[in-house]
Order: sequence, then structure tokens, then C-alpha cells
Amino acid sequence: MPIAIGSKAPDFTLKSKAADGLKDVTLSANFGQKQTVLLFFPLAFTGVCTQEMCDITSGLSAYASLGADVIAISVDSPFAQEAWAKANKITVTIVSDLNKTVTKAYDVVFPMLAGVGDTSARAAFVIGKDGVIKYAEQTATPKDLPNFAAVKAALAQ
Repeated sequence: MPIAIGSKAPDFTLKSKAADGLKDVTLSANFGQKQTVLLFFPLAFTGVCTQEMCDITSGLSAYASLGADVIAISVDSPFAQEAWAKANKITVTIVSDLNKTVTKAYDVVFPMLAGVGDTSARAAFVIGKDGVIKYAEQTATPKDLPNFAAVKAALAQ
């Protein structure tokens, strides 16, 4: 079960690949400024994950108009994430949780995906400007996508 609605969102600083190297992305940098949508996904270079991030990329303006920043998290290295994002024209901010510390903090570990190891489950969180979780969902299987209508409704509240 993902961390509960009404809980203080566990803060983090994770690495993202930028044009000039690696950059830090810190969740609490948005606190007091804007809402945040956190999207955990299992692995780069997989069909459902690619479709999800391509769809989110094409709809980023909808999230921005709701006053939200979108951060996607997987256990891939930032270098693999960058290659995948470039190959698929994904512009969502993607951060690496290689050590699974944030995945564990949000309680969304998917054990032994396809027999290769633990990854992030597919999950979505809406975090208010105050740093409190307003929406939390972990999908039943990695093949299922989050309810993005519910995510947007939570942002609009």
C-alpha cells in the first residue's frame, strides 16, 4: 500500500540527467510554490512505461495550468533514463532512485519484476504546496496506468 493521503510527503533529492551533467531535483523545492505530481514507474525502455511518459509529455501543459510540476521516478540510472527520454522525446523531469530509498519511503516497491529484481511499482501521488499527500494510487499491476483523471481532479481541488 502506498503512503497514505494526509501524510507528509517524504522529501528527497535525486539525480536527473541534464545537458551539462547530473543535477539535483529536490521535492521540497516545490513546497510553498506549486503542487507536485510524482509518478513512479518500473523501468525505462519498456512498452507501458514509454507510453505513459510519452502521454504525460504531450499533456504537460495541462498539469502546468493546474499549478503542478511533474516528476517521474524509476530505479534506472540517470544515464539510461536520459537515453530513453531522448529516444522517445520525453520531456518530463525523470529522476533516478537507483538505491530505491524513495520508492521504499513511499511504500511502492514492486518485488521481483519479471524475475529480474525489485523496481518501483507504477504509482501516482499528488503533493500539495504544503507538502502533504492529496492523492495516492498504486496500480494493481505494472501494466495498469494510474487514474490520471483522478490525479487532475486532486490538483484542481
